[in-house]
Amino acid sequence: MAVSKALSLGSWSDLGNAAAKIRFAVFVDEQNVPQELELDDLDPLCVHALIQIDGQPVATGRLCPDGRIGRMAVIKAFRGQGLGDEILGALISAAASRGQSETHLHAQVHALGFYERHGYTADGPEFEEAGIAHRTMRRRIKTTR
Repeated sequence: MAVSKALSLGSWSDLGNAAAKIRFAVFVDEQNVPQELELDDLDPLCVHALIQIDGQPVATGRLCPDGRIGRMAVIKAFRGQGLGDEILGALISAAASRGQSETHLHAQVHALGFYERHGYTADGPEFEEAGIAHRTMRRRIKTTR
């Protein structure tokens, strides 16, 4: 039987329940990020990306109004299949279509190589966010406007 995979871009009101399940599984359960830090006031303002496989939410990320990409997460059993690449690509495309010339993000240090493969460059020193080492990364993009 063929696997059904769907990537969606949308609002928090449309995708938030599914995205939150992924984020809690990855950040709260796996990485011990405090639950109260996971959802924030930016969620309703962001464009969210979601991949579902056979109707199950498995990957997510968001694009904030200022061009910051964040909350990139893939359910453990689905890692290594390029889903993070798809989510990041969709968010970069969304930023380009909004006329943004750059995206930036706070990458967990263990994920620097992933973002470097997508054209991001580390900018500034390492810092701690939610108890995890991060670096700011930036990438210029061509706008589609």
